[in-house]
Amino acid sequence: MAEPEYHDVTIEDRIAVVTMNRPPVNAQNRRMREELIEIFDALSDDERVGVVILRSGCKAFSAGADIRERTGIEASRGDYVRHNRLAREYFHAVADCEKPVIAAVNGAAIGAGFALMLSADIMLASDDAWFQMPEVNVGLAGGAAFILEHFTKSRCSAMYYTGRRYPASELYRLGVIEAVVPVDKLMDEAMTYAREIAAKSPVAIQFAKRAFGTVQEMPVRDAYRYEQSLTVGLSRTEDAKEAQRAFVEKRQPVFKGR
Repeated sequence: MAEPEYHDVTIEDRIAVVTMNRPPVNAQNRRMREELIEIFDALSDDERVGVVILRSGCKAFSAGADIRERTGIEASRGDYVRHNRLAREYFHAVADCEKPVIAAVNGAAIGAGFALMLSADIMLASDDAWFQMPEVNVGLAGGAAFILEHFTKSRCSAMYYTGRRYPASELYRLGVIEAVVPVDKLMDEAMTYAREIAAKSPVAIQFAKRAFGTVQEMPVRDAYRYEQSLTVGLSRTEDAKEAQRAFVEKRQPVFKGR
């Protein structure tokens, strides 16, 4: 992978921190999206990594799509087909990452920036964070599927049709985000969650994420049957046997990731 232009990546103690850095507000252009896809695909396969934190190095988490880039798109040349394919994979790269992803959101998360946060597994926000889906204001129509996963039909419609801003406190009240903390404590909070996850069996976490990504669209009966099949597979791993021995022996397990 080429050296990223708009992202910084660090890995330490099984925690990868991906920092978006396209000042002033992380407006998403083609190269930024290509980079993030490459980064998350690589992290999925990186055995050094147990969990990923996605954060911003700018004053906003992400102000969404770079509208200036859209002015040159022409549907007749297939530009929109390519653009839309890249935009889809941008969100899927986060959602489908083999490792749990924690979004640490500061400032504005607007449109595609809001959807990017919603692609993560665990969402944390600073008390200055706010969220908006103003697509209709700029001649776009996209993102409804992301917010419909997390909000009621009425709230989604109001959010989308009016383009209103919602503070982090409101999303916390609704149970959409896990925590709201002072902006200077945001990374501390994200690291607390990340360390807890990184200390667990990589195999068990991978199986758990696979379950979450699969059962969401299944009837409960079929979903639980699928989860049971994962449990059978997990029970054959060394990590599962070690976890059970450690529980019985009242000690901390030592996982090998297999």
